[in-house]
Amino acid sequence: NYSFVATDLIDEGEIGRGAYGTVNKMLHEESKTLMGVKRIRAEVDGLEQRRLLMDLDVVIKSRCEYIVKFYGAVFHEGDAWICMELMTISLDKFSKLVYCNLKQTFPEDFLGKISVAVVRALNYLKTELNIIHRDVKPSNILLDDNGNVKLCDFGISGKLVDSIAKTRDAGCRPYMAPERINPETARDGYDVRSDIWSLGITLVELATGKFPYPQWKTIFEQLSQVVSGPAPRLVNTSGKQFTDEFISFVHSCLIKEVAKRPKYGAIMEHPFIKKYQSSDIVAANYVKGVLAETQYRLSTILYDSDK
Repeated sequence: NYSFVATDLIDEGEIGRGAYGTVNKMLHEESKTLMGVKRIRAEVDGLEQRRLLMDLDVVIKSRCEYIVKFYGAVFHEGDAWICMELMTISLDKFSKLVYCNLKQTFPEDFLGKISVAVVRALNYLKTELNIIHRDVKPSNILLDDNGNVKLCDFGISGKLVDSIAKTRDAGCRPYMAPERINPETARDGYDVRSDIWSLGITLVELATGKFPYPQWKTIFEQLSQVVSGPAPRLVNTSGKQFTDEFISFVHSCLIKEVAKRPKYGAIMEHPFIKKYQSSDIVAANYVKGVLAETQYRLSTILYDSDK
């Protein structure tokens, strides 16, 4: 454990950029620890700083292999710097390498590993820290060279940008569950099952290489598509065959009526999750192979700092 300030960090360059700021690769000189530092442009007063540090202290002390480690936060020139474990690539960018660069698809056992990691991370956050993620999507699922899958961007950094996010066009957040978009149900409060829906949308996108909804131009289009239209379905085609367990799992996540959608306890008992929870799938060779074949380097953009 180290106490540190902004001047203790050596900036090794930007690795991500978004509406709220940047993510930089930084070295904590004393411990020789490399970090991903999300620098959020936010004027934070002293009281709010203390509150955020108290919240972050809970996350720092937690131990879950499926959650990106947080090292702490520093406040510099009015900005908040959230210091976290440095991973290799986000799943949205990894997906582009697989589908666009290599013209391949994801093997189902890799999607099984992703599913187990996300479900276990979400369950840990809720049961141990009483945190609901609220923003499950490929850009918030990170991979490292050893094939580890970790969920990031919950709680602390989310609180800093929450007021900004509320003003953004809902069409920019297509992974949201119907009950979160529909004004009639959005006021009922956030439920863990909304994150289950977001996982389902994420898996359809990863399994097919395409986002399951068309691009929206207005909030009304999103309302009519997600709230009023049918839930996305995963179907077998001549070019892509999925197991019955995987299709069943995805469709369980994408039940339109939130009251009928399973919570974590039930979802962790699904045969697809139990299959890959007990199997010893090592994704290191697969991840390294894709990165090597596409000549992907850590110096390229890894994170979207507003995601």
